[in-house]
Amino acid sequence: MKNTIFNYGKRVLGAFCFASLYLVSVPVNAQQVTVRASIDSLQLLVGEQTKVHLEVSMDADRKLQLPVIKDTLVRGVEVLDIAKPDTQKLNDDKRWVISQEYTITSFDSALYYLPPLEVMVEDQKYRSESLALKVYSIPVDTLHPDQFFGPKTVVEVPIEWQDIDVMVYSIILMLLFGAACVFLIVRLKNNKPIIRIIKIEPKLPPHQEAMKHIEEIKANKNVQREDPKLYYTELTDVIRTYIMERFGFNAMEMTSSEIIEHLLQVKDKDSLKDLKYLFETADLVKFAKHAPMMNENDMNLVNAVDFINETKLEEDVNAKKEPTEIKVEEKRSKQERIALMCSIGATGVISAVCLYIVVRCIIDLFF
Repeated sequence: MKNTIFNYGKRVLGAFCFASLYLVSVPVNAQQVTVRASIDSLQLLVGEQTKVHLEVSMDADRKLQLPVIKDTLVRGVEVLDIAKPDTQKLNDDKRWVISQEYTITSFDSALYYLPPLEVMVEDQKYRSESLALKVYSIPVDTLHPDQFFGPKTVVEVPIEWQDIDVMVYSIILMLLFGAACVFLIVRLKNNKPIIRIIKIEPKLPPHQEAMKHIEEIKANKNVQREDPKLYYTELTDVIRTYIMERFGFNAMEMTSSEIIEHLLQVKDKDSLKDLKYLFETADLVKFAKHAPMMNENDMNLVNAVDFINETKLEEDVNAKKEPTEIKVEEKRSKQERIALMCSIGATGVISAVCLYIVVRCIIDLFF
């Protein structure tokens, strides 16, 4: 009898321990992974949208695989967007709660059964609860059909300047640079020499050149009154230049007396009296600070003019005149050919870019 009671007690104790272990282990395993699903709205009109929320609670050290959903949850319920999963960390990063949203819609009125969402945690499947969705069609008021309008006809939108301005500018640039490219190609192919036209001013005879400068000095009355030294310097320089070109000796580097001595070889002493007086007056003004009278300045100017007129050489009517312009032909150098080819490449590239822009504008505008 004692053995029977003892065996029975052992069995009860064993059953109690097993039950205790079972009760302790089941809640722990059940709390390790929890999968929940919810929907924002159970009723929709055709074409409206709602969101399905999936929430997975699990240990942080476990591997999760969310459900792979393509275009539909079930036939008739379309998935428009799948949001990026969001992770919330709990219990000092020991537990994770992963959430994901699915945006759905439907275009057929019906009552839809949404099956449970299935996730994989460490190669073990866990499912959420199933959901339901009721989709209603839009009610139509058949008693007032005039409130509905049929499809509209196609309306032609007018083309405005801002729609074609880039295309027009690109066409203009393409034509300009294209023409420049063709012109440069022809020039490079023909290899014609560059012709330069140089204009040459005809050289005046010595007496005309001297009289021209004397007229300029005569016109400047202020110099005669305010700066006699400058006046006589300019006047004697004109005479020295004329003598050098007319008689062929360097009068610019000679003193006044040396010039007169050289002129005595071709002229008599009486004819050089006025010129000698001009040089003497000029030397007094420049070196002795002599202040001549206005009539004395005018007289010396007249003396210079008389000397030029008395000693000038008359022009030969039959003499051949120098050309006023000449043509110089220069062959194109290697550097110029390289520059020409670079210009052709640059203009060609710009033309091609403009053509591409024109084609893109036409495609965007009409297609």
